Amino acid sequence: MSRDDSSRGKNASGRQGGNFKKKSYARGNAPIKKTVTPNKPSDPNSIRLNKYVANSGVCSRRDADIYIAAGNVTVNGKPITEMGYKVKLTDEVKFDGQLLNPVKREYVLLNKPKDFVTTIRDERGKRHVSGLISSASKSKLLPVDKLEKDHTGLLLFTNDGNMTKTLKSPINGLRKIYHLVLEQELRSSDLKKIQEGVVVDEKVVRVQDISYINDAPKREVGIEIYSSRNKIVERLFDTLGYKVQKLDRVVYGGLTKKDLPRGHWRYLTSQEVINLKMIK
Repeated sequence: MSRDDSSRGKNASGRQGGNFKKKSYARGNAPIKKTVTPNKPSDPNSIRLNKYVANSGVCSRRDADIYIAAGNVTVNGKPITEMGYKVKLTDEVKFDGQLLNPVKREYVLLNKPKDFVTTIRDERGKRHVSGLISSASKSKLLPVDKLEKDHTGLLLFTNDGNMTKTLKSPINGLRKIYHLVLEQELRSSDLKKIQEGVVVDEKVVRVQDISYINDAPKREVGIEIYSSRNKIVERLFDTLGYKVQKLDRVVYGGLTKKDLPRGHWRYLTSQEVINLKMIK
């Protein structure tokens, strides 16, 4: 017998005259299938206590565990120190006696393009800015303030009602910088008037700074203002006989358009949120 015949005999099945038997899965010889127990679906109406506390904005999850163990958190009036404890969204959870809201606070910054409205009321046939950030959150995020349809620039969205209230009417005003294009050149005398303060609706409007844009026609100016009055920039120039052709908000409360193209959005960093919460 040749070497080929010998090896062929070892590899051949019984039907081919060899001594090698193929595995047969007939008549109960099939491999036993492992039974996979499906994971029990989580209850959408319950949440871990540490996550509940963290979502409320009090602290991080890790710190929440420390406060829970120390007895600082109560559920329906009773202190809870158990790790991993789950609460229902309808439960009353308090931290040091203060009622908490379990909805995670979210903050999104949009570089608004032209031809999008920011008003909440239904605008038939008009595109709304909420569509531009629809993928940012499952929560309903609302713009903190408004930019007119033809205006562009920074617009902040959040579900944090306290921050919205603060930023809308801060005591010391909120820093904003605009790049404006006027229909005609701004006279030097009028620029000086704006620097000194212009009366609009019986109240003096004071700006922190105003200047012409470098290497641009004198109808392009940059203006820094802290006023929270509605449409105050346009009204300011209208008082002096100028019409604003374009308005772009380039700075909003310390936030800038850096690395944020028109029509795009990003989440605020933790430090940016802290900075905004420090505004009074």
